[in-house]
Amino acid sequence: MTIENLGGRFILAPLAGYTDKAFREIAREEGADAAVTEMVSAEGLARDGEKTKALLERFPGEDRLIIQIFGPSDDPVERCMENLLAYNPTVIDINCGCPVPKVVKTGAGSALMQNPEMIGRIVRTIKKHTDIPVSVKFRLGWDSTSINFLEFADKAAEAGAEMLTLHARTRAQGYSGVADKNAFRLLSEHFKDSGILLFGSGDVFTPEDAVSLINDYGLDGVMFARGAIGNPFIFRETKDFIETGSYHLPDTITRIETAMKHLRLMIDYYGENVACREMRKHLMAYIKGISGSSKAKAAIGEALTEKEVKEALSLIRI
Repeated sequence: MTIENLGGRFILAPLAGYTDKAFREIAREEGADAAVTEMVSAEGLARDGEKTKALLERFPGEDRLIIQIFGPSDDPVERCMENLLAYNPTVIDINCGCPVPKVVKTGAGSALMQNPEMIGRIVRTIKKHTDIPVSVKFRLGWDSTSINFLEFADKAAEAGAEMLTLHARTRAQGYSGVADKNAFRLLSEHFKDSGILLFGSGDVFTPEDAVSLINDYGLDGVMFARGAIGNPFIFRETKDFIETGSYHLPDTITRIETAMKHLRLMIDYYGENVACREMRKHLMAYIKGISGSSKAKAAIGEALTEKEVKEALSLIRI
């Protein structure tokens, strides 16, 4: 697999509760080269669950879609393959990083960091069914006393994974503390000239952060996670920074217009009531840091229609 297969180096990361088709569509319009679905339960997909399958729906014209699955072992992955392949993923990604207790307690997500042999079995199971590229997203280890990301990555690579994405925190850290960026350098040195694509995630909030992972730490690309919430502009900014050495932050009008466009897409896909509720977390992020946005945030928390959201955002002085 090459960067060209992905469309480029900058990808919207899988974010549970966020990277639905509306957010992916906005991110792609703002320069993301590809995007990853919210994590999809292999068991739910194997059981033909409607809610699970809804996570795999593409927006009109979505040509590249990385589907991320999670499960504790190769068994549900084996059983979900027929349904998974029906959605024609560009890449199949395996979640070995989610730190959420309800996922970890099943043996899935970052719990797999404690079982490197299992990731090999899961990758081999997928490769048995398809030649679609396989990716693995993982962490430094379970906690600070069990840093095993290189061993874990080796097991995935030996089984046939063509892409590795490291979130440079342990499971114990969750999303707190600081990502250990030196781990990115160790990963790139370890897999030098292997042909495996190496991506990084964690504490990537600016174009400078992203470019540094490539130029200073030797990675092939970046998955933007929290840095893209309410800020899909970061993809275009990063590309501008690479091409020209500078970039322009969006003004308040642009942020509000993009937020409303995002909301309208959600309304088209999910209906007005659901969209307005689900959009609140995005809206709060879109207007974060804007002077005088406190009244707007309070109103957004009560808004149940597009008109009410628009009225809430009009409280921001431009």
